[in-house]
Amino acid sequence: YRLSTINKFIYMKRLLTLLICATLTFNIYGATKERVLTSPNGLIEVIINTDNQLTYRVLHDTQLMIDNSPIAIRLSDGTIYGDGDKVKKVIRRDVDNIVESNFYKKSKIVEKYNELSLKFKEFTLIFRAYDSGVAYRFISHSKVPFEVIEEVATFNFPENSKGYIPYVNARKYAPDKSQYYTSFESQYSYTLLSDWQKGRLSITPLMVEAKGGKKINITEADLLNYPGMFLIGESGSSTLKGEFAPYPDKTIQGGHNMLQDEVYSRKPYIAKCNPEEIFPWRVIAISSEDVEMADNDLVYLLASPQEEESDFSWVKPGKVAWDWWNDWNLYGVDFKAGINNDTYKYYIDFASKEGIEYVILDEGWAVNKKADLFQVVPEIDLEELVKYATERNVGLILWAGYIAFDREMERVCKHYSEMGIKGFKVDFMDRDDQVMVDFHHRAAKMAAKYKMMIDFHGTYKPTGLHRKYPNVINYEGVFGLEQMKWSDSSIDQVTYDVTIPYIRMMAGPMDYTQGAMKNATRRNYRPVYSEAMSQGTRCRQLAQYVIFESPLNMLCDSPSNYLNERESLDYISSIPTVWEETVAIDGKVGEYIIIARRSGDEWYIGGMTNWDARDIKIDLSFLPSGSYQIELFKDGVNAERAARDYKREIFNINSSDQLDIHLASGGGFAAKISIAK
Repeated sequence: YRLSTINKFIYMKRLLTLLICATLTFNIYGATKERVLTSPNGLIEVIINTDNQLTYRVLHDTQLMIDNSPIAIRLSDGTIYGDGDKVKKVIRRDVDNIVESNFYKKSKIVEKYNELSLKFKEFTLIFRAYDSGVAYRFISHSKVPFEVIEEVATFNFPENSKGYIPYVNARKYAPDKSQYYTSFESQYSYTLLSDWQKGRLSITPLMVEAKGGKKINITEADLLNYPGMFLIGESGSSTLKGEFAPYPDKTIQGGHNMLQDEVYSRKPYIAKCNPEEIFPWRVIAISSEDVEMADNDLVYLLASPQEEESDFSWVKPGKVAWDWWNDWNLYGVDFKAGINNDTYKYYIDFASKEGIEYVILDEGWAVNKKADLFQVVPEIDLEELVKYATERNVGLILWAGYIAFDREMERVCKHYSEMGIKGFKVDFMDRDDQVMVDFHHRAAKMAAKYKMMIDFHGTYKPTGLHRKYPNVINYEGVFGLEQMKWSDSSIDQVTYDVTIPYIRMMAGPMDYTQGAMKNATRRNYRPVYSEAMSQGTRCRQLAQYVIFESPLNMLCDSPSNYLNERESLDYISSIPTVWEETVAIDGKVGEYIIIARRSGDEWYIGGMTNWDARDIKIDLSFLPSGSYQIELFKDGVNAERAARDYKREIFNINSSDQLDIHLASGGGFAAKISIAK
């Protein structure tokens, strides 16, 4: 038909518009094949490219955090997830939810994210963007079991990026000569990524410093059936790559007191996977201010939730009177202290009187080098101790070496559960290959079956297993206070203490085992194995009960020492170990940290500094409006000379007030805030 001049113009304009849109669509989804995902607040942007290979890059408020970084998974049959695959379907969804938590640093967590799922023929790739970071994971579509030869997990940071690198402290006697045999207890090297020490692996989380003071933490979540992720860099480059321990082949019992399973050779693959395997989340947490990282919930939110029908109401967090760090050193008693019933009855009486929920029997209660948890030393009568403790409302927890626990896991859990033991502290795993990760999952499940708690010691960082199994009450994977029993003065524990809240603790709880009553200045510290001391002030130790997330929290020192420090003991013994609310108030990684936590109507605040003395101001506006009474422990005027010096004050405050506190070198403060009567 004939068009009028006007109609021709309109027709040509619409046609041109359609051609431009088609061209743009081709450029975005055809040629470059980029898809963009933004966080709910719009600040974080992830651009995923599915052209010849899968890559992603991350921006925060238009600032480049991670440049184009390849990701892929290569299988033993030659299949590669992420090599020229075509997207079959794109699904987007937004989630805005509240997650109720068990035994965590807050009772309710805001779960708000935008998600992009890219479905390919052989796998699905999921990206999530939260306001606090980004995560991605692969899901296999395979209908048969398969093996993973390699995973490509790349983090390409801008040039001249610096990082806090926890290099692996590899065991020099690892039979397979690898760095995969490690206790996951590492201090941090603050350096350019391009100055990476050749060939050395790093554990995670690892923090990278971006321009403008922003921080990025790299870690993982929902690790259930796969090896854990190490990171490795290369001299002259700011790119980090994931590295994974190959699957164990030949293993032989050995290591510490014959309690470890040592790897002598490994398979040519990293994982044996099930049909439709769901891989772990790779987590990229981002903060504008350092202190935000001390209250990041990504790992917990990304973890598998507990099964709907499961009941963990029997799990009771609490504090533990601990024997090992103080070397069973009691004084002023009329019996020979050591691993015997008299000593443990004394610990039980102490715990009962002071309202401490548990006593642990650490290494020594079972016959040494037998790796048999049914061979109890003759000096211990466990049934008598359980009866004695139960009558005094105290629970007992047993230490167990990995081999001994794994060898007869169900029999051990059943026997000691029926006896009345409340849980196990399982130690010396020192690996995170797929076999060992699976052990953690199996141990959590088996212990839950018999209503027993688990504290994983000698293990890798948390990845969220405690959300699925809340009876997993704590993890080590931290360079804790035990190091002060043997480390020389070159070890700077004080700086480490104000670094881990921003890095390691982002992954989850940590069994740091604080509470030393013998405190030393930088000049006076020395290792004394049987009568250990801490670096830094007394108030620093008190503050750690607030700052360090730890649902099962040790009192590391001797009951005899605590009874001579009544004010400190009263504060420690009354403090909660799980919280309804957490507020990260202020801090700077490696320098200082201030955190407030609420339980019921009471608030607790803890603060620590590095070796630099500093004056701090604390805005109390996080408190609900009203009048309060504060019990404050602060460094004494002579704390820089005698680290045990402190001052306790009680006074009234309002939520509109500001606290002015001086922190001594290596110092800290701790406070309890209650509604004024």
